[in-house]
Amino acid sequence: MLFTDLGLKPIKKTKTGYSTDSDVLEALADDHELPGLILEHRQLAKLSGTYLQALPKLVAADGRVHSTWNQTGTATGRISSLDPNLQNIPVRSEVGRRIRHAFVAAKRGDSILAADYSQIELRVLAHYCGDPVLKKAFQTGRDIHTETAARMFHVDSAKVTKEMRSRAKVINFGVLYGMGAFRISREFGVPLKEGKSFLDDYFGQFPTVRDFLERCKQDARDHGFASTLLKRRRPIPEINSANRVMREQGERVATNLPIQGTAADLMKLAMLAVDALLKKKKARTRILMQVHDELVFELAKEEADSLPPLIQKAMEQAMKLDVPVQVEMGQGRSWADAKA
Repeated sequence: MLFTDLGLKPIKKTKTGYSTDSDVLEALADDHELPGLILEHRQLAKLSGTYLQALPKLVAADGRVHSTWNQTGTATGRISSLDPNLQNIPVRSEVGRRIRHAFVAAKRGDSILAADYSQIELRVLAHYCGDPVLKKAFQTGRDIHTETAARMFHVDSAKVTKEMRSRAKVINFGVLYGMGAFRISREFGVPLKEGKSFLDDYFGQFPTVRDFLERCKQDARDHGFASTLLKRRRPIPEINSANRVMREQGERVATNLPIQGTAADLMKLAMLAVDALLKKKKARTRILMQVHDELVFELAKEEADSLPPLIQKAMEQAMKLDVPVQVEMGQGRSWADAKA
């Protein structure tokens, strides 16, 4: 229908015909309304089937949904959740976030408390590489993406546009996951040469980040593993593979593990610290779940004023870095309200 009946221009092919994946449909949406409607339908069908129809069937006799939490389910050290995966409840889209309104405190008067580490992976990067601009931005509470954009585009921070900040944000997080010029060009919708120029500008302004990433790769080549700040190791035998694809995958792991793995270690230390705090205070409040960089609590009504600052302090002091660790908190009747 898209390419024959409507005559839209195909963008890429698969083994079975023309591709209609989300990237293709998003590109075609400027030419006709149907691709946009297909994307919307897919999103709603996914939300309906995976959450709206499935979650109510998983409610136990106590009125709660119980997940299984696996401490060894990921190579980075992050805790994973399954049956159901409560770490995968939508948050990016407005319609998806509405599902979080279903997650409420069991007892009337109690609330949901969400405590989220702010930009923790970038803070870990600043600690590792010691870049003075990154460290100063976190130490003074300035917006890290604005400061990065100012350096990349050679303008004063006050003159950074929304688009500049957006692009700096993509690269800030992208370098943590080995994003190259090709991926950047796709994200920005620019030619490959321009994507490479953006990456070169970033590393030109932040050579300490480039040096740290290269050091991670070389250490992994020399020793066969990468490690976190707490010395937890992940073997990376593929980094010395004769196969280029395998070798590059190993390099991405080598640069990401110290960052994401250290953030995972920090979260586990925080959970232990908060658990000890709750026991010491004989609190009725308890940890409900852990979602990557966020802890979610069922907050007792009588502890709603006194306990959150103590939880925040315990989380922020769980691991000492060269830059401040910041935890953002919110509370409300539902999980959605707590993250508003």
